[in-house]
Amino acid sequence: MIDLGIWLPIFGGWLRNVKDEGMAPTFEYNKRVAQAADEAGFSTILIPELNLNDIEGPTAPSLECWTTTAALAPLTDDIRLMSAIRPGFRQPAVTAKMAANIDHMSGGRFELNLVSAWWGEEMKMYAGHWLDHDTRYDRSREFVRIMKGVWQNDTFSFDGDFYTVEGTVLEPKPVQGSIPVYAGGGSEEGRTMIATHCDHYLMHGGTVDKIAGDIEDMRERRAEAGGDPDAMEFGMAAYVICRDTEAEAQAELDRITTVDPEAEGFDSYEEFLENSELDDEVDLKDYSVSNRGLRPDLVGTPEQITEKLRAYSDAGLDLVLLQCSPMLEEVQRIGRDLIPKLDAADVATR
Repeated sequence: MIDLGIWLPIFGGWLRNVKDEGMAPTFEYNKRVAQAADEAGFSTILIPELNLNDIEGPTAPSLECWTTTAALAPLTDDIRLMSAIRPGFRQPAVTAKMAANIDHMSGGRFELNLVSAWWGEEMKMYAGHWLDHDTRYDRSREFVRIMKGVWQNDTFSFDGDFYTVEGTVLEPKPVQGSIPVYAGGGSEEGRTMIATHCDHYLMHGGTVDKIAGDIEDMRERRAEAGGDPDAMEFGMAAYVICRDTEAEAQAELDRITTVDPEAEGFDSYEEFLENSELDDEVDLKDYSVSNRGLRPDLVGTPEQITEKLRAYSDAGLDLVLLQCSPMLEEVQRIGRDLIPKLDAADVATR
C-alpha cells in the first residue's frame, strides 16, 4: 500500500486563517506529537527548516529544525526523521557531518529534504544574500554532491562555483552509508537537478492524475541521467481531515477554508508566488492550508480516505506526509482509525 508520515508542527499550526489551532510551538508539544506518531505506526516525520514562521507570520515563534531533530532522535524508536536543509543557511561538508551524527544518534533513521528556498526575506535576514531561481538550484547541485562525496569516500575534494573543499575526511560514516536525500521542485531546472543528483522526489499536494504524471516525468529524467528509476521513491504533502462521518469532515473543511487574506499568515503569499516557478496555479484557498495540502482531497471517513490513498498507491506514490489540526489529537485518531485500515487493505491486495 502506501506509507503515512507527518510534518512536525514547529510553527504551531498549518492553517493560515485559523488564529489558534491549539498547538504550542514548543519542543514539549512537538515531542509529544513525534512520540505519538512513532507509537501509532507512522513511517516518517518531516521537520521543516524555516527560521521565520511561514504559517502564523514572520514575527510568530517557530522551532529550529536541526536541533529539534537531534533532540528527537533518542526520544523515538522506529519512525524515520527527515530534516529539511536549505543550502543558503549552511556549509555542505559541515551539514554532512551533522547528518552523520544524527544518523548514529537515531540508529540509522535519518533522512534529508533538500530545499532550494523561496523566501527572500528570510534568507536576507539569516544569510545576508538572495540568489535567483536557477542559481539556487545550481548551488543545491553542488551542495548535495559534496554531502554524498564525503559520506561515500575516505577523502573528498571539490572545487565549484559556490563551494570548495580539499581532502575532506568525515568519520564516522553514516550508519546507512549514504543518507537518503529527498527534494522537491516543479520547475525544469529543479526537476533535472533532483533526477540527476538526489535520491527521491517530494511533491506538493495534487490530484491522482497530476501526481502520476509527475512520477512518470521524474522516472524518465532519472533514466536519461543514467540512474535507476526503480530506485527512486515518491512522496506527497497532504492535509487530512478524518472523521466518523462525511458530513463532519466536510463541516471541518468549510471551517478551515474561510479565507482571510488580511491574516498575518498570508504575508508571504505574494513572495512565494514571485520567487517560485510553479507547475500549477495556486489561489488563496490553496494557500489557506500549507503545501497545497487540500488538493488530494483526503477528507472523509477512514474508509473513504483509504480508497483515495489506494488510488495514489496505484499511481506509484510511496509516501504521504500528512498535516492535520490539532496535530496531537489527529495523529492519535489516524493511528487508531485509519492506519489499521490501510494495513488491512495492504494485506488484502497481496
